[in-house]
Amino acid sequence: MIKKLINSKLGQQIIKFGAVGFLCFFIEYVLLILFKELLGWPVIAANTLAFTVSAIVNYILSILFVFDTDKKANQGKQFAVFFIFAVGGLILNNVVLKLGTMVLDPFWSRSYIIVKPFATGVVMVYNFITRKIFIEKKPEKEDGAEEKQ
Repeated sequence: MIKKLINSKLGQQIIKFGAVGFLCFFIEYVLLILFKELLGWPVIAANTLAFTVSAIVNYILSILFVFDTDKKANQGKQFAVFFIFAVGGLILNNVVLKLGTMVLDPFWSRSYIIVKPFATGVVMVYNFITRKIFIEKKPEKEDGAEEKQ
């Protein structure tokens, strides 16, 4: 059953999505720490910029390698939809990060370092679902084919 999933289109997308996500998480995590520790920015400001850079890289890689996008579709519209969902992901990411650091900062002032992976995990699920639904090209129905019930 697992082998069947791995070899399916959805399984391959999940694997590619995970690889792209891991790379983008690494970019985001490193930038967050650099902005926070080296530049002294507040954690939410540092996270917002790091998330934004990572989201742009993620969008490009998702379009190129993960999802079967409609090449005939309006790319401006696709990016606008992506951007709207990215803002939702950023808000979700910042809320989880803020709540986690509010709880853990009394014990460790750099708790954002351990909270960030959890915030990213929540947003990863949100990203896959929204991109699968709104960015991926819908399969074309064959002429005369009846809808399956």
